[in-house]
Amino acid sequence: MLMRLHDLKPRPGAKHRRKRLGQGESSGHGKTSGRGGKGQTARTGGQTRPGFEGGQMPLIRRIPKRGFTNPFKQPAQVVNVRHLGKLAEGVEVTPDTLFGAGLVRRPDHPVKLLGMGDVQRKFSVKGVTVSASARSKIEQAGGTIAS
Repeated sequence: MLMRLHDLKPRPGAKHRRKRLGQGESSGHGKTSGRGGKGQTARTGGQTRPGFEGGQMPLIRRIPKRGFTNPFKQPAQVVNVRHLGKLAEGVEVTPDTLFGAGLVRRPDHPVKLLGMGDVQRKFSVKGVTVSASARSKIEQAGGTIAS
């Protein structure tokens, strides 16, 4: 049996007839056309904004507010020392070299080295924040950290 383009049709139940509103009482969608009785929601454009509670004090205004979130905070991009093996031999570890190796997304945002994994080579770290465990592992391998 060969199938051709003109033989293609949707699977049974995949297509639905459009609900035709306002087509008389016997259609089942006459009179109010599926909008119920009178009032705001029966009107065109008669919805309320998100969070509106009918004039009652909205939840977001009822609950107490505390603290402050700094909108300018830049969380540090995290790199584990096990990933430093991707860098070339003798390269200084800076945000730009980490960006070049694909280890961070933004070279202009803060970077922090964490101590997960092992360090096989000497590294010279500059312009990067280093955790205590990462510092000890880099210094044990003979590397230096400029603060």
